[in-house]
This record gives sequence, structure tokens and C-alpha cells, in this order.
Amino acid sequence: MNGKICVVTGATLGIGAETARQLAQRGATVIVIGRSAAKSAMTVARMRQQTGNAAVEYMLADLSAQQDVRRLAQEFKRKYRRLDVLINNAGIVQMARRESVDGIEMTLAVNHLAPFLLTNLLLDVLTASAPARIVNVSSALHAQGEIDFDDLQMKRGYNGLSAYSNSKLTNVLFTYELARRLAGTQITVNALHPGGVRTNLIARNGGVFKWIVQPLFNLQAISAEQGAQTSVYLASSPEVEGVTGKYFARCKPRASSPASYDEQAPKRLWRMSEEMTRLNEG
Repeated sequence: MNGKICVVTGATLGIGAETARQLAQRGATVIVIGRSAAKSAMTVARMRQQTGNAAVEYMLADLSAQQDVRRLAQEFKRKYRRLDVLINNAGIVQMARRESVDGIEMTLAVNHLAPFLLTNLLLDVLTASAPARIVNVSSALHAQGEIDFDDLQMKRGYNGLSAYSNSKLTNVLFTYELARRLAGTQITVNALHPGGVRTNLIARNGGVFKWIVQPLFNLQAISAEQGAQTSVYLASSPEVEGVTGKYFARCKPRASSPASYDEQAPKRLWRMSEEMTRLNEG
């Protein structure tokens, strides 16, 4: 990965931090995306020390805010002229329904619209850097997702775990549609399930579930180091050079849920995402 520039969102904790560390260990220039300046600085200092790679930096963004996502893309392009790998890793679980500053249900805003917007805003630099790779971190829980296009923001009957599962399905649909749109280019885009990883995802946002679900989950969960393996594989392995529009688990292509192969759903989701992010308004 020497000479490669990689961006990893949600990279101050858990799978994202481990993904960034492993890529830095392989010699890549890694840009850690985080919300907190103090936490991001600590993460970068630790990674530099652990890997001996000084080319680890951070940029700040609150991915729930579209203005911040746009600012992040602009800041990156001012500083870097190429981007070899974009890993959309950041994700949240919200047991109580909340809305972002843009008035969008928070899980949808962070888990889907943020990577949708950031990826599209960085497509020009990815194209200029081709061959390039986009990696979207989904989850096996996407199979539980059921997207109601008439109530995409779950204003009726909100359930936090359902919202999360739905957002992970949107990750797969976005991956498939983007791969279709990028056919014939040298940009690949793939989604993945990292495994049941021992992270603070539920503990940070899970309400009462953190006292019940998290302890039971942790008994059988894998480490963040193990959970990062498929992300790192898709970002760096020559074995998947040119492979696009796939869903991976344990570094192998797998079938995603039947709902993810609906031919109209990804196109409809794309149109709605364009409208919700005002993508075509500049």
C-alpha cells in the first residue's frame, strides 16, 4: 500500500480504527475521519507509534450534518490530489428516534446519506486516481431490513434495531447501484459484513439494550482486529482487483439478502438520496 492514500470514516474507535491501523501498517497514507479533535489526535498519535508510519493524519466531520460532509470533501481535495481507497465505515445505532440538523432521521443520515454524499463528492478525485476502490461496511443484519419508501425516515412506528438493519440494507443497495453506474471505469465498489465485532456501537447508543444485549453479544463476538480483516482485504488485496458490485464476509463473496437484488429498489433509493442530500444542487 506504499504510495496509496486511504480515507476511513469512523476511524477513532472499533473496526474503523483497526482498519486504519492495518492500512497504515502496510505503508498507506491514511486519513482518519472523526468527530472529536482530541480523540482523533490521540488515535493518530497511537497509530503512528504502533506502525512507525508518520503518514497518518485526521480530518474532522460530523457526518450527520450534510454541510460538514461537504466541507470535509472540499478540505480533502484542497490537501490531496488523489484518493486510492475510500472506506465508508462510520455507523450508529439509535434506540430513540432523533433527527439530524438537516431534519433527517439520525440513523439514515449517518449510516446511508453521509456515505452516499461523501462518495459522490469524491468521485472526481477517485476517477483521477483510478484504479481506485470504494468499500462500504454493511452488516449481516441487512437481511432483516425492510425499506418502506413511503416512510424512509420511520416517522411511524420507529424501532432502533429496525432502523439500523434498514440502513445496512441501504448500504448494500447503494453499493450495487454505484457499481452499476461505475461499470467500465477502474473504480470498484463492494460491501461487506465485518462479523459480530466486539465494539461500543450498542453501548454508546443502545439505551437499555446495552445492559442486556451487549454483555451477551460480547461473549461470542470477535475482536475489532478480526472484524477489520475484510475491510482491509477489499482495500488492499490484489485478489479483488477489478472485482466490483459484490457483498463480502470473511474475505469471500457471499449472496446478500433477496431484497438487496430488487432491480428497482436501488434506483429508487438513489433518486430519493439525491433529493435528500441536494446532490445535484452543487
